[in-house]
Amino acid sequence: MSHKRLDGKSAIVVGAGARGEPTGTGFAAAMLFAKEGAQVLLVDYDQDRAEASLLAIEEAGGCASIFLADVTNEDNCRDMVATCSERYGALHILYNNVATGGSGTVTDIQEAELDEVLALNLKSAIFTCKHAIPAMKESGGGSIINIASIDGLRAGGARNVPYAVTKAGMIQLTRVLAVHHGRDNIRVNCIAPGHIYAPFVRRIDQETRARRRKIAPLGTEGTAWDVAWAALFLASDEARWISGVVLPVDAGLLAATPLAVYDNLS
Repeated sequence: MSHKRLDGKSAIVVGAGARGEPTGTGFAAAMLFAKEGAQVLLVDYDQDRAEASLLAIEEAGGCASIFLADVTNEDNCRDMVATCSERYGALHILYNNVATGGSGTVTDIQEAELDEVLALNLKSAIFTCKHAIPAMKESGGGSIINIASIDGLRAGGARNVPYAVTKAGMIQLTRVLAVHHGRDNIRVNCIAPGHIYAPFVRRIDQETRARRRKIAPLGTEGTAWDVAWAALFLASDEARWISGVVLPVDAGLLAATPLAVYDNLS
């Protein structure tokens, strides 16, 4: 029997529900984690989506179960971690994936929308980490993978201040956790996806989609699977000496100045 990269590991994937086509980053990560031997707790607020993910993983021969939660609620985050430990005996991997948008410049922001974006994009990650870290410590250590965005590193093509600042907060959360909990043998890393085509942006028009593809140095469109493969590496022992990094998965976009890629659009 061949060795799998996550044999003996238990993982929580937050936002694991299947959302149809195109594939989402939560489902893709949950599927790869399970295929590589992890027992996966599929966390989502939508039962139908969670059940669709569970069915697909079980059909592929993986081990998973469902936990329905609103991860903006601390009690739900605490119960999520406790459930993983009860079902699987340990917690080794946490994948923080949930997010919502938030449009406009700072002068456009409405308080209710800002509160919603802050809660789902950042507060949720803080509280999942708060309760996951003690469980990981008891398990001998682990890996936390936070999903941010290139918009948390640079001003993007959209005017989306609430989204951008929460993704920047996710990046800094990653760094401080990596420093504070390194001696607990807990690695914390962040993935900053670029212009992937996933459910989050499936309503964009074809012209915008083509422009996003062409502007990147590789000139190709990313998918949720590109993010998930990076997450699998960071979750595995292959990344045992990597912590506190922000990994762009962006076809090389952040390596370029605007002028360097301007001609790509012609």
